[in-house]
Amino acid sequence: MTVAPSLSRLHSPFLYCPLKPTSSTSLSVTFSGNQRSPPSYPRIRAIDLDQNTVVALSVGLVSVAVGIGIPVFYETQIDNAAKRENTQPCFPCSGSGAQRCRFCMGTGNVTVELGGDEKEVSRCINCDGVGTLTCTTCQGSGIQPRYLDRREFKDDD
Repeated sequence: MTVAPSLSRLHSPFLYCPLKPTSSTSLSVTFSGNQRSPPSYPRIRAIDLDQNTVVALSVGLVSVAVGIGIPVFYETQIDNAAKRENTQPCFPCSGSGAQRCRFCMGTGNVTVELGGDEKEVSRCINCDGVGTLTCTTCQGSGIQPRYLDRREFKDDD
């Protein structure tokens, strides 16, 4: 079983013990029978800091400040963005809310060459012959959604 070292055997350059433990017979101050002698608590001395310690402490302090400051900054920016009106037109559809069909290139008909100079024209199955599709970025509103508004949550059940 290990016993913690007594205060008199504890030596450290950072600790200072102003009162040395003495025997009860050599006390110059007399106490009544029910009072104890003042305890001898260790105190921390002034620490001589070298340049590496100062740099390490500074980096630690700055890291904590940045770790707290960046999330606070983003939260305030999110709150400010939520208060502003979003009037930026959607980039993919240029604010129209519809995009040209990629299968029929906006014509509504698909032409298939069968060979021997034969061609078959049929209605586009992607856009049902309309030639345009609802923009998947803005969902047809024509307004560019904010970054977090682009996520679409679907119930998988």
